[in-house]
Amino acid sequence: MDNRIFLIYGKDPGSMTKALLEAEKAADLIGDRGKRIVLKPNFVIAGDPSDGATTHTEITVAVLEYLKDNGFSDIAIAEGSWVGSRTEEAFRMLGYYRLADRFGVELIDTKKDRFRKVTSHGITMEICETALNADFIINMPVLKGHCQTLMTHSMKNLKGFLSDRSKRDFHRLGLMKPIAAIADIIHPDLIISDSICGDLDFEEGGTPVETNRMMAATDSILFDAYSAGLMGFQPDDIGYIKEAREMGIGDTDPSHAEVIELNKPVVSSAKPHGTAQRLAAYTAPDDACSACFASLIHALKRLDDEGLLRRLGSRKIAIGQGYKGKKPEIGVGVCCSGAEHSVKGCPASADDILAMLRGLIEQE
Repeated sequence: MDNRIFLIYGKDPGSMTKALLEAEKAADLIGDRGKRIVLKPNFVIAGDPSDGATTHTEITVAVLEYLKDNGFSDIAIAEGSWVGSRTEEAFRMLGYYRLADRFGVELIDTKKDRFRKVTSHGITMEICETALNADFIINMPVLKGHCQTLMTHSMKNLKGFLSDRSKRDFHRLGLMKPIAAIADIIHPDLIISDSICGDLDFEEGGTPVETNRMMAATDSILFDAYSAGLMGFQPDDIGYIKEAREMGIGDTDPSHAEVIELNKPVVSSAKPHGTAQRLAAYTAPDDACSACFASLIHALKRLDDEGLLRRLGSRKIAIGQGYKGKKPEIGVGVCCSGAEHSVKGCPASADDILAMLRGLIEQE
């Protein structure tokens, strides 16, 4: 593991994934061509990736093509949907049975796997043998909101390796410490993050926010600490990241991450809907880039959760390339650097936007 986080922007998940794999030199990371490689997507339910809950199939295809092109053949795709949902439905809906045939890889519903009990920090859990026996794990989470943990990403995606009984136990124990504990046991060797259009609030999707962004890293805990800021949170706001810090099992200081952008954000043509649409009413976009606009939406959501959003009144927040050289009252991103109240960044982070808006409101 190292502290690098690679970011790439665009609208083609397949080519973006391959660029991230090349940047990470994934073939060199894996090494021995005979290693057993396990891919772990996020199929909490059988949902369309455009709803913001599940890993885009194009990402898995790109990973498989890369692995096959580089001489790796012992590959499995493993996932177990949440309790009450059938993993096979997600496999079928998202085309994974065809993928397994096409690439000659094993498709494993972890609900039907054999399990072993493992204990960390007083938490005993049943983890599938597919994960425990893997030589190299590629975790492919979706960065999205969660109604109980606020955010779900790399660490929480490991729950798919648990038995349904242990998933229930995690909830009974409050989720936070158990999620940190499984991250102390399972260490994905590479994380390819689907941050294309993760849901704003819910693990099961329905309120997606388009960012047209993907990321890659090798340190799950640092990666989650950094990603919390993209959604407008401090690391300690996310209970399982705080638990990981208190357990001493990883670095939770996002300032320690070396963030490497492979390109620049793209202008979005998407129209927000649902909750995101209501929040977008406080914005005035003009050729806004997806990642920057998503950061603004996440910051507005945090402000709304705190009961402060209404205090913005009728003021609109400028964002986008159309504001270059202009002087709006409130602006987000380097394109709005001439604003009276602004946040720099390309893209600006949700955490920084939230701090600026809080300060503006407190001055009144």
